[in-house]
Amino acid sequence: MHKKSHFAELILLLVAIIWGINPPIIKLGLQFIAPQPYNVARMLVASVVALIALWLSGSYRRVDRADWWRLTKLAALGFFVFQIFFTEGILRTTSGNASFMLCLMPVSVLLLNKAFGLETITRPVVTGIACSISGIALIVVGTGREVSLSSSHLLGTAFILLSQAGYAYYTVFSRELLARYSSYQVSACLMVITSAMLLVVSAPEVASVAWLELPPAAWTSVLFSAVFALCLANILWIWGTGVIGTSRAAIFNNLSPVFAVITGYLLLDETFGLLQAAGAVFVFAGVYITRHKDRWLRQGAGA
Repeated sequence: MHKKSHFAELILLLVAIIWGINPPIIKLGLQFIAPQPYNVARMLVASVVALIALWLSGSYRRVDRADWWRLTKLAALGFFVFQIFFTEGILRTTSGNASFMLCLMPVSVLLLNKAFGLETITRPVVTGIACSISGIALIVVGTGREVSLSSSHLLGTAFILLSQAGYAYYTVFSRELLARYSSYQVSACLMVITSAMLLVVSAPEVASVAWLELPPAAWTSVLFSAVFALCLANILWIWGTGVIGTSRAAIFNNLSPVFAVITGYLLLDETFGLLQAAGAVFVFAGVYITRHKDRWLRQGAGA
């Protein structure tokens, strides 16, 4: 089990890297496609790939009626909320505000676990999350991203806050389904249900896009975001949370901005200064404290 836990952490690290690379690729696609049609396109592609992965895995089993309701609720309050409010929020606030709100996802996971009595909240986990949030703050300041509390940004900031709460809900309550279904099946079901919901609310916008006239760059963006950031990353994310727990897994979410900054430095000639480096150290320190929480607890008990 110890080896499986370490392997799960490596997988979650891979997920953080994929999610760190994803934002600039999404921005490329949004130059050609409006946010909600873009969401629908990548969700539909991800659904097809997830269904193929489920078929190849041979892990499908008949879904109970009660679990269909759980999956629908999880898709609506989790995945759908994240997709809708994230893209709309990005358009209405600064990237600095968005980074701050998204790094609060581990806090939302802790609160949900506490409210529903699902996992014990320990001091090392809280310390690790606080450390990683401090690191994100340093990265935001170091990259010169604007942080604003003006009225023009409040709605967008609230949307991003809702989106991370939706992803926290998805992270926490997807775990109970893993007792009965594979991560392939849970991911595929959520992708298909969320795609249907997005189509219902975005049908006029989707119909107005000249899909056959889109340039290769737009389709490359859609395919990368769908296959890697949505399908592969979410299958791995659900599996990883099932192995090491949602509170411990959630902090890996805060590694994504670190890899986003590194990607920007390597590929886009963006700056990577002392503050960003210090922020990265704080984020990784937060992960270290959280993953070694048992050692910290033993030291505290010995004192």
